[in-house]
Amino acid sequence: MSGELVVGVSGSPSDPSRTSTLVAATVARLGEEIEDARTETVEIGPLLADLGAASSREAMSDRTRRALETVEAADVLVVGSPAFRAAYSGAFKLFFDWVGQYDLVDTPVLLTATGGSDRHALLVEHQMRPLFGFFQSTTLPLGVFGNERDFTKREGGYDISSVDLELRIDQAVRRALPIIRGGFATAGLADVRRPADF
Repeated sequence: MSGELVVGVSGSPSDPSRTSTLVAATVARLGEEIEDARTETVEIGPLLADLGAASSREAMSDRTRRALETVEAADVLVVGSPAFRAAYSGAFKLFFDWVGQYDLVDTPVLLTATGGSDRHALLVEHQMRPLFGFFQSTTLPLGVFGNERDFTKREGGYDISSVDLELRIDQAVRRALPIIRGGFATAGLADVRRPADF
């Protein structure tokens, strides 16, 4: 397995953010394990005005369209959102509202989230996993949640300062690799049963 495109998506409207730090660390860890992996990260925050104002993808800026196309072309996705009112952020939902319904079929997705306390940890299982079930993606077995205590703020960003969080990332990646390496066959559009076909 080589040359796979691993794409991280941070659904935080803030810059810098703990979510972006967690997504980047997870993408980097996957990139170390996948031979010749290509890695990219999509930050949703700078795209919000365009995503919210557009009536169609054709009306979006080239930058926003490229971000959507990058996600749709990913061989592996790492997605992350901060917790807002016990759910993923509106920015995260708005971005994925524009992703093609059948463009993530069978794509392995590693779920991550951040929040102020561990009370928000079930966001991964109760909110994010069902969303990617709709896309018929392959959500990977272990998600990763980080709380405020797991990060240290520095000038210009955040660093992961928790050994426990580093271990959770490592464990999630190790559990994901056999599935990613299993070579899921990606369904072509012609093979996907559209709602009208039922």
